[in-house]
Amino acid sequence: MIYLNAFLFTGTVCLIGQLILDNTKLTPGHITVIFVVIGTFLDIFNIYDKFILWAGGGALVPITSFGHLLIHGGMEMASNIGYMGLMMGMFNLTASGITSAIVFSFILSFLFQPKD
Repeated sequence: MIYLNAFLFTGTVCLIGQLILDNTKLTPGHITVIFVVIGTFLDIFNIYDKFILWAGGGALVPITSFGHLLIHGGMEMASNIGYMGLMMGMFNLTASGITSAIVFSFILSFLFQPKD
């Protein structure tokens, strides 16, 4: 059942993104920012953790999870250290994803030539 829930959650996020892209003049960058902010607000009100329990890894795949991880780590460190912990904690949970994106994009830039 968890596989079906993961598929439904991720598919719904993708469907919403595609509907926004098709029916508005927003660019993919705008939609990405919207989903990150939505994931952040869902985590502030402890709703995103319920999605993770329901959909498992399917809730950790979409871009909404990035917003969830940013604020989740920030709030955890802020409760331990204070306001300085807010900025420190934001990148604790997301550092590996950000680093791998930078490294892989750097490597792939040597393998593929851009089109003019």
